[in-house]
Amino acid sequence: MQDDSPLVRRHDLDGVTTLTLNRPKHFNALSEAMLAALGGELDRVVADEDVRCVVIAAEGRAFCAGHDLKQMRANPDEAYYQRLFARCGAVMQAIVALPVPVIARVQGIATAAGCQLVASCDLAVAARSARFAVSGINAGLFCSTPAVALSRNVGCKRAMEMLFTGEFIDADQAHDWGLVNRVADDEALDEALGSLTASICTKSAVAVRTGKAMFHRQLAMPLDEAYAYAGEAMARNMMAEDAGEGIDAFIEKRPPQWRHR
Repeated sequence: MQDDSPLVRRHDLDGVTTLTLNRPKHFNALSEAMLAALGGELDRVVADEDVRCVVIAAEGRAFCAGHDLKQMRANPDEAYYQRLFARCGAVMQAIVALPVPVIARVQGIATAAGCQLVASCDLAVAARSARFAVSGINAGLFCSTPAVALSRNVGCKRAMEMLFTGEFIDADQAHDWGLVNRVADDEALDEALGSLTASICTKSAVAVRTGKAMFHRQLAMPLDEAYAYAGEAMARNMMAEDAGEGIDAFIEKRPPQWRHR
């Protein structure tokens, strides 16, 4: 019997959009169709001003086991592989470019491109039983594209250790290394995630959107250019109604009433 369930399910609640990878029998591997579905949902989020933050979650026992290796082996062509990795890279970059924070909700394993997906998100909350690896090296393939995101999250030597050994790290080690922000007992994962999303949703949408765009752009700049760009971004932010309201509320010792939710 054909399964007509969407590869990525979307759920919206109180400003939080949850995109759930829905290929549990295949450990949510990033097939061509899965990448297309996730990319399409991210494109739709861009145009939705009611979204305050996005959660990328997964159905089943695993977060994401990386690329679909069977599909890759069925298409032994270099041009095909280049298109596949370019499409995956475009999805990862779309996460970074999304105007609102993106949070990975990680349970089970996150391996290879699945680990790349976690590293591409702005924030990550992991179940204590979660495990992370860039394990392509075990199959004769260096995880080059996952290395791009991983090396922007953890120190170079730690990234190299993961890339050259393919060994798993647990959630506590991932937290210590900077790959995830928070670790919670498995049964408390959604509570920890909810605490983080609720905190973000109480902030000014203008400030959050300004901040995400500024943060990612300045990372690639020399120090003097980064400070110049950040100063311009902060000056523009100061001209927003929300900044005036927030400062007035702080001075008057009252909760702010954001003009733009």
